[in-house]
Amino acid sequence: MPAGTGHSKAVGSMQLGDHLCLFFDSDAERRSVMAAYVRDGVRAGHKVIYISDAVPARDVAAWLGGGDGGPDTVGPPREDAGFDFAAAMDAGHFVVRTAEETFLASGRFDPDESLALMATEIDLALVQGYSGVRIAGEARFSLRRWPGTERHGDFERMLDQVFMTTDLKAMAICQFDRRWFDEERLAELEAGHMGRVRANDHYDDGALRIAPTFTPPGAALTGVLDAETGPAAEKVLASVASTAGLLCLDLHGLTGWDETGLRLLADADRPALGANRGLLLRGAAPELAGRLRESGLLTRSGVSIEERTG
Repeated sequence: MPAGTGHSKAVGSMQLGDHLCLFFDSDAERRSVMAAYVRDGVRAGHKVIYISDAVPARDVAAWLGGGDGGPDTVGPPREDAGFDFAAAMDAGHFVVRTAEETFLASGRFDPDESLALMATEIDLALVQGYSGVRIAGEARFSLRRWPGTERHGDFERMLDQVFMTTDLKAMAICQFDRRWFDEERLAELEAGHMGRVRANDHYDDGALRIAPTFTPPGAALTGVLDAETGPAAEKVLASVASTAGLLCLDLHGLTGWDETGLRLLADADRPALGANRGLLLRGAAPELAGRLRESGLLTRSGVSIEERTG
């Protein structure tokens, strides 16, 4: 199975005992998942242990809070707005360690030693009174040719076996940047996990699901966009459109629509606040694309439609 095409679980639905992988294409996507993971963990009374590599350990709290001023800082309003990651660190509920100090304490990467270290961390947290433990690790260190890192795949499979056969009061996310790992390697690593994790949906009522997308920024719509789902969808799309210079709506999964849905799509480049945005409607069914063209949508600057193929 190609990496990125199988089952995934929203980060907010994770449970103790999960060992999932995150394949991401942008810093904004990774931050969206990890901020929710840390925030939810602290609020649930879990101890959160973050193993940092790409992001310097001293900057993780600011990065998760979106305060680093980087190009991916902007985004739709998030549930973690107002959550104080630095305060959680100061209180000891959220601990950040480097990949080097975690995995190379003996001078080389050893899967057995790393598993033993994680077991010790989990036991200690439970003794401290936490109801569970959340571990998150950046995996780019495995590409640095440090001694023993050629066994990183073995480590993931061994860790997955522990999670599947032991009643652990813990969960884990392993992070893999698609810009660094090739598809063959990602497929191998995915086999060492129970599944994949993704960002929380903006909205899902069973009839319509709106999920965030990150490259380019926007949302993917799956299901039916009509008078019933329209009011909620309008609020979500207004929020997304107000923060994205280019709004991309992925319509591959849109199976039905009515006049309300057509109106929402035709007005998606006109957020309630601020200037008009560029709009890309990707994967529209031919019938839907034709109706949108008839609406005069393409006469507006910065708007384009890509029809679904196949």
